[in-house]
Amino acid sequence: MANTISSIISPEGSLEILSQHEVNRLHDTSRSGLHGLLRSCALAVLNSGNPTDDGLALMETYPDFDIEIIQQDRGVRLKLTNAPAEAFVDGKMIRGIREHLSSVLRDIVYVYNEIQSGDRFDLTTGEGTTNAVFHILRKAGTLHPSRDPSMVVCWGGHSISREEYDYTKHVGYHLGLRELDICTGCGPGAMKGPMKGANVAHAKQRRAEGRYLGVSEPGIIAAEAPNPIVNELVVMPDIEKRLEAFVRLGHGIIVFPGGVGTAEEILYLLGILLHPDNADMELPVILTGPADAADYFKRIDEFLVYTLGESVRRLYDIIIDDPVEVARTMRKGIDSVTEYRRSRQDAFYYNWRLTVARDFQAPFDPTHEAMAGLALHREQPVHELAANLRRAFSGIVAGNVKERGIRLIEAHGPFRLNAEPELMARLDELLNSFVAQGRMKLAGEYKPCYTLG
Repeated sequence: MANTISSIISPEGSLEILSQHEVNRLHDTSRSGLHGLLRSCALAVLNSGNPTDDGLALMETYPDFDIEIIQQDRGVRLKLTNAPAEAFVDGKMIRGIREHLSSVLRDIVYVYNEIQSGDRFDLTTGEGTTNAVFHILRKAGTLHPSRDPSMVVCWGGHSISREEYDYTKHVGYHLGLRELDICTGCGPGAMKGPMKGANVAHAKQRRAEGRYLGVSEPGIIAAEAPNPIVNELVVMPDIEKRLEAFVRLGHGIIVFPGGVGTAEEILYLLGILLHPDNADMELPVILTGPADAADYFKRIDEFLVYTLGESVRRLYDIIIDDPVEVARTMRKGIDSVTEYRRSRQDAFYYNWRLTVARDFQAPFDPTHEAMAGLALHREQPVHELAANLRRAFSGIVAGNVKERGIRLIEAHGPFRLNAEPELMARLDELLNSFVAQGRMKLAGEYKPCYTLG
């Protein structure tokens, strides 16, 4: 039986008062309420440091866990019942975990009461969605107008080998030596390694204000708690706004080996950069890994060329087993980004100039019907095919690790994807390689949540 502690704590940071309406929604256990969402995210944060990527299994391990908002004259307090004992030291909650818990609460309240309610933000339009992403990031305090470009977004798998994890640390270390900061999805594996390496390098360079920014969304938070190094955490309402936050915050992007989630991110990024409006956009992209990852990136590269065309290769560099060259190339690329934005009087802290087509913004709900109906064929513009492939991979991620996706698979069986024959064969080969290399799940035998028709 899991060890637990019950406690009452004060939030860390700016969240001090809530309206009665906001508190009532956080207590509400109905479909329109937020209590279930807050409970699952809070439990994952409190379970930080324990390797799991199964949100449903975590909830079953702590069935009696609960979180309650208490309104007091001097502000809000959080009542935790049967919380994981690992979140406490001598009865006192670890400060970093308390910060993450407060960030989750702050963003859930702000998103569902300010962004998704009322008519301030028209989330059916591109302009309204981009503006909403900006306001969520600003509310979280992640926009720093006075700083020169330095933010490197690092993508990659949560389920990777020790060699690949160590490689991400080496790359992060050399990025940190060049006074670059790290932004990731904030979970384990390739999201933790670069932050850990940069943290050591920043200490050597006496960079006191090193940034380790985690951008996540509720379904991922509930499955993969933020790693302890994250010192800025923001929770976006869905995967599409999360991905837009990455590309508008980042000054360069590095992709490490991963699985379907990483493939989703690559297709999202390249689909955007292939848009004619972004033809002159300065945004360095590097695919990298240790020597053993050469075949992985060869498969990714071949799949991208087959689906999106030969011209896609001009949008990224592949650098194998050379952390120093990765860091040097990225530093040079970000210097070019600085000059590009300065010459156009663009903001350093948010890439307003980047065009994100509506296909990459509209939320995708991975139901069985939606997955089966995806248009997976090459008789469409490349950016539309990239968007549909991204949705397919997003659905597989949901079926692998998100509580709702796992429950849908348990109730109705695997998702079914339909594609033209040759594309289906290429997709099948790519997905099977992820399974064979153990890139789908942190622990245990992987049972596919999809079938190909």
